[in-house]
Amino acid sequence: MGNEKIGAVMVVGGGVAGIQASLDLADSGFKVYLVDQGSSIGGVMAQLDKTFPTNDCSMCILSPKLVATGRHPNITILTNAEITGLNGKAGNFEVKLRRRSRYVIEERCNGCGICAQKCPIEVVDSFNEGLGQRGAIYVDYPQAVPLKYVIDREKCIGCGTCDEICKARAIQYDQKDSEVKLRVGSIILAPGFEPFDARLKSEYGYGRYPNVVTSIEFERILSASGPYGGVVLRPSDGEIPKKIAFIQCVGSRDLQLGNNYCSAACCMYGIKEAVIAKEHTPSKLDAKIFFMDMRSYGKEFDAYYERAQGEWGIQFVRSRVAGVTEDPKTNNLFVHYVEDENPKTEEFDMVILSTGMQPPKNIEKLAENLGVKLNKYKFCETETFSPMETSKSGIFVCGAFSAPKDIPESVAQASGAAVKAMSVIATERGTQVTAKEYPLQRDVSQEEPRIGVFVCHCGINIGGVVDVPEVVEYARTLPNVVYAEANVYTCSQDTQKLIREKIVQNKLNRVIVASCTPRTHEPLFKETVQEAGLNPYLFEMTNIRDQCSWVHMHEPTEATEKAKDLVRSIVAKAKLLKPLQKPLINVTQVGLVIGGGVSGMTAALELAKQGFEVHLVEKEKQLGGHLGSIHYLLGDSADPKEKLDALIKAVKENDKIHVYTGAEVVDIYGFVGNFKSKIKQPKRKLMEIEHGVVIVATGAVEYRPTEYLYGSDSRIMTQHELEEKLAKGEFKAKSVVMIQCVGARNEERPNCARICCGQAIKNALKIKETNPETEVYVLYKDMRAYGFKEDYYREAATKGVLFINYGDERKPQVAMEDGRLRVTFWEPVIKEEVEIESDALVLSAATIPNPDNKRVAEMLKVPLTKDGFFLEAHMKLRPVDFATEGVFLCGMAHSPKYIEESIAQACAAAARATTILSRKTLEMEGIVANVNEDLCSGCRVCEYLCPYSAVEMKDKDGKTIAHVLEALCKGCGACGTACPTKAITMGHFTTEEILAQIEAALCEARE
Repeated sequence: MGNEKIGAVMVVGGGVAGIQASLDLADSGFKVYLVDQGSSIGGVMAQLDKTFPTNDCSMCILSPKLVATGRHPNITILTNAEITGLNGKAGNFEVKLRRRSRYVIEERCNGCGICAQKCPIEVVDSFNEGLGQRGAIYVDYPQAVPLKYVIDREKCIGCGTCDEICKARAIQYDQKDSEVKLRVGSIILAPGFEPFDARLKSEYGYGRYPNVVTSIEFERILSASGPYGGVVLRPSDGEIPKKIAFIQCVGSRDLQLGNNYCSAACCMYGIKEAVIAKEHTPSKLDAKIFFMDMRSYGKEFDAYYERAQGEWGIQFVRSRVAGVTEDPKTNNLFVHYVEDENPKTEEFDMVILSTGMQPPKNIEKLAENLGVKLNKYKFCETETFSPMETSKSGIFVCGAFSAPKDIPESVAQASGAAVKAMSVIATERGTQVTAKEYPLQRDVSQEEPRIGVFVCHCGINIGGVVDVPEVVEYARTLPNVVYAEANVYTCSQDTQKLIREKIVQNKLNRVIVASCTPRTHEPLFKETVQEAGLNPYLFEMTNIRDQCSWVHMHEPTEATEKAKDLVRSIVAKAKLLKPLQKPLINVTQVGLVIGGGVSGMTAALELAKQGFEVHLVEKEKQLGGHLGSIHYLLGDSADPKEKLDALIKAVKENDKIHVYTGAEVVDIYGFVGNFKSKIKQPKRKLMEIEHGVVIVATGAVEYRPTEYLYGSDSRIMTQHELEEKLAKGEFKAKSVVMIQCVGARNEERPNCARICCGQAIKNALKIKETNPETEVYVLYKDMRAYGFKEDYYREAATKGVLFINYGDERKPQVAMEDGRLRVTFWEPVIKEEVEIESDALVLSAATIPNPDNKRVAEMLKVPLTKDGFFLEAHMKLRPVDFATEGVFLCGMAHSPKYIEESIAQACAAAARATTILSRKTLEMEGIVANVNEDLCSGCRVCEYLCPYSAVEMKDKDGKTIAHVLEALCKGCGACGTACPTKAITMGHFTTEEILAQIEAALCEARE
């Protein structure tokens, strides 16, 4: 092999993290080989029913990503594959793969599924976690990508049925395993995790008692595509349970098993499953969750936890369950636990074990083949300041393989790993990719409307409430509808192919999908329509999930009638649709980063490594932000000051980064690819810059407490102030009390501040290291030491730090008497009030939003949460994107987080920005305002109202008229609704189209 670099990346693992990394890489100009050991991609997320905290259908939000990956011209998916060897170095690797036989020729298989229907063998279905059956020839799930069948040769009896009926001649019983060699410049590891094997916790009866199931099995029970069609049933007798229990931390926080770490996501998915179970159960269902600490530390997670208690009536018991036994006659279960020091036994119909995350099977073999180090738990070893970098240069990591984490963290880290992988081979961008080509668009201007309507069941998400066949039959009666059909999952890859075929076969020139929300799925269907040779704006969508089946889940008749109304209404609009064109704009390949803390500097540096110029603006006189106040880390010997100095040096010495300190961005206008901003600097004129993207990294600030006598005595301090004293050797105390959740998890700020527990543990350990005799008391609501931080929580307890739980009903009391600092609290074990005379009181103060957020949000026209942090486009799958194109966020501007999480998000924001900056041109939205110059009176109302400055006035033939700058227009319609002469109309939302929609919606009511 030579020394030349290869413009391709291998992504190992096809879960949501691997998918996100692949899409970011491919959209940034690199060839991607996505390798997965299974027969399809999707990972664990494909098995989930819903996602927290939004309760979005998991498959509904994942499916567009699956299809986008499958149809991307620069992503090659290699399933049934595993790495067997690696040669070369960063920039130029040769990877050896072994591909196991499918016994089906992939190129021939069209995914029709007739073979599986006719297979005489029934096999335990592993995708449904053994709760159902499948044939010996199968696909994992209906929306599988690639939708190619595979034969389980161990179960196949060789009867030849599938071969006989396969018209594509795709069956090949004697197919052999194959070896593949590929050359890539870098590698990303995203192999995910394995759920803990609950049989190892024999005291809970899993594997012996049929009604004890794991959390992933319960996900399949809840799922519309699962073994019970989304109805909650007991495996033992198929009856609907009336009372269920959730046992948390099964396989996590367990020294006996050697799994001391916290699996980070189990608390939240336990809550989610309890909520969804109640939603799926028509009769009354009682749900009780047994937990040690409720670790709902993520953005908006605590609000979800509170709603679960208040709105849904989920009961929570702080207790580690001792065991589960069964009544053999009824198969009911007895949960044995201790509450308030009293042993209790309670009967349940079902028990769900919230199982933790473990490293994937055979991961040691993969690590050995690649030369990558693992930590003591066999997860990938990483460091605080390089969370996506492995021990091997050119190989990066993301998702749950680096540490247990939830979907948003995995997705952000995946994008972060992508930008790291790109930086190795940035000079080779575009060398191995091909542009996607679409067929010539059909001219339909002289054709009568021929409308096709595709109505989605979405499993039981829609079909469980709305009578879909009835809606389809009704659609067939509507004017200009020449074709209508129902689909189980309209967003699946095979249905996209079907829609393309039906457009051609039936000469459709308008297409309607009645399914879920256009917010997530409209781009997918528009792409499909365009691939069939139609203009994408000849597509329409109506939402019969959110607007019918979800809001009327207990009124199926009314929901069905409403679905008909929505279909009738959208058909009336569709027949008036006209093709629109997407204008092309040039991209200014420059980035703007607002905020010069660790997140902002990291994002700027990563963009510069991609070859892009960056403007980095910091309000303070020096770079560094929050990291400048951190003197030591939890569980990492790295010196934060050294790391900060090195980062600042790298930024200042990079000739592509322009640094502005003591400066502010005071105005931003423009649009994706073409922004202009004004920067205000001390004693200088306003400076205007041009750039294509914006990354918001404004950070956060520490809450200044108003409670617990803070500010009245120097012995009362925050954790940051304590850290400063400890670092300088100025802290001496024989007794220290720390109070958690100060300024957080209250009525004003209902959410968790995330990093406070880690700060308390870190400082408590430092106190014990300095003076082991010092008494340290930590008063907490829940100790949220998630992931590997659990080790240090346990270490602190082992070294004598006392952790004492308190609730909102009995908060600690602080008093100053004769110069003595007294803290009084309720001790739940001895059930008495305890008073401690303390030498120091340390308040774990919340991290709160930067006060500048509101001003920045108004400039960028992006939203904030109720708490005042920036609100991302989608909590799960677009965690660093805004709904406003070309604007991204990272770090504590998003929500409180640790250094490694901020760095991961900063890299993610840089990756997302690179998908834009790597292009010379961008297609803009075709739905923009149009001005009828004959009707325009030049009144300027549209100019004043436009929030995007997209309207300007110009003189033409002695008359002042409005002119729309298409690149700036967002199609919001504010100008069109206000125009007194009706001179402005919106493409795709003309007056005629909207009135036709309204008329059709109301016609049944008038009749």
